[in-house]
Amino acid sequence: MLFSLKKRTLKKRIDVLHLLTLIVILSLPALVSYNAKSQLQVIQDKGVLRVATRNTPNSYFIDTDGPAGFEYELAQAYANYLDVTLGIIVPNDIKGLFEAVENRDAHIAAAGITVSDIRESKYDFSRPYSESASTVIYRVRQGVPAPVSVEDLIGKKVLILANSIQAEQLSRLKESFPELAWEATDELTNTDILDKVFNEEVDYAIVDSTVYESQSSFYPGLSDAFVIGRTRPIAWVLTHNQDGSIKKSVDKFLGLESTKVLITELKAKYFSKENPLNFFDTVTFKSDLETRLPALEPYFKEAAIRYDFDWKFLAAIAYQESHWRADAVSPTGVKGIMMLTQAAAKEVGVEDRTDPVESIFGGAQYLINVKAKIPERIKDPDHTWFALAGYNIGFGHLEDARILTQRADKDPDKWEDVKEFLPLLSKQRYYQTVKYGYARGQEPVQYVENIQKYMDLLEWEKQIQEIREAREEAMRAIQDAENQSAPNGIILLDNMPDTL
Repeated sequence: MLFSLKKRTLKKRIDVLHLLTLIVILSLPALVSYNAKSQLQVIQDKGVLRVATRNTPNSYFIDTDGPAGFEYELAQAYANYLDVTLGIIVPNDIKGLFEAVENRDAHIAAAGITVSDIRESKYDFSRPYSESASTVIYRVRQGVPAPVSVEDLIGKKVLILANSIQAEQLSRLKESFPELAWEATDELTNTDILDKVFNEEVDYAIVDSTVYESQSSFYPGLSDAFVIGRTRPIAWVLTHNQDGSIKKSVDKFLGLESTKVLITELKAKYFSKENPLNFFDTVTFKSDLETRLPALEPYFKEAAIRYDFDWKFLAAIAYQESHWRADAVSPTGVKGIMMLTQAAAKEVGVEDRTDPVESIFGGAQYLINVKAKIPERIKDPDHTWFALAGYNIGFGHLEDARILTQRADKDPDKWEDVKEFLPLLSKQRYYQTVKYGYARGQEPVQYVENIQKYMDLLEWEKQIQEIREAREEAMRAIQDAENQSAPNGIILLDNMPDTL
């Protein structure tokens, strides 16, 4: 009887212990969840948001004033929203973007990434902030028809980015078109790929429509043929986490009206650049950029520092004047890189107008003298455009045009207004009402516009060149330094090459 009582007592104790254990086990997730910080809280506590992106003209690059790019500025805005510091890491390729998120090296991957079914099965995505479609790009050639379907790609050299949405789409298409073949590269960017089509090194490229549309004007002679698949959303890639705190925060940020306005502004800034030159002029400029500019670039940079100009501005003026030819001579006798007249050369102490160094430094000094003739109240860039126009047509005629502008109740201190009235100086009903009379007023307008065009194209080409050099240096750094502190294939923002 006593044994039976002790047995029942022991059984009750065991039952109570089991019950307490079960309660603890069931309560553990709630306790852990209650005590553990969310991923978003960890980011805010540490004060750093890590974002993986690519070193491309649209995503992230180092500009004259520092980091720039659509994805960089949008990510910086989100970091500001969280009141944390933005840390940029730059994987070598598209695969590295996803690995950075998967390995928790980055909280977000932001590089114009297209959402696909395969990717959604592996990663979380933010709400979309744009959309794109895979577009076949070809070089327009006389007598060669444009491709119109996937069958036209068979037997041709087709180039795409490795691990891209295009790679997924072509892999699916190969099931229906077994002979379809392509080359996938992880060593190039979309810009490099477009270059290869432009230079006829490959027959076709397949890139995101947003990429092509933002760069197409810099590749006159290229055209889009047809779209593969449907238009798909573009979004940020996020780390998988149980609490979903980052996704909720990112989605809230991207849904703000202020963010939508910012995205519109950034698209206009980074995806709406236009090359104003035609095909022939662009090809000629690219050739001169490679063959003539390198020997002159150091002198443009030195003169720019001495006289406080953007060196690309001086180079654009020189290209307009001489196409960077030291032996250039006009029918009126102006000579050299900067095409100085004898009087201008004498004014700035240039003895040999055909000496490139003398010409560049003399031209910069002469531009300073010319700018001094424009009222100080007129601020740049208008001040500079007026100086160039006055140099081209004469400051008396420029003043006449400003008077015509004022008569029309427009601003005589704004180049955009005055350039409308300069061409009227060739019309009698207008030039007979002003002091200096007739002038070929369209010429200074075209002169200034050409310099602006060359500046834009030079800015673009140098930006692409610097991005390529930075990527090459980063690749060398990774290969040469196995003990580098950054994760495999990743370059930290602080370690970006100083060449940019």
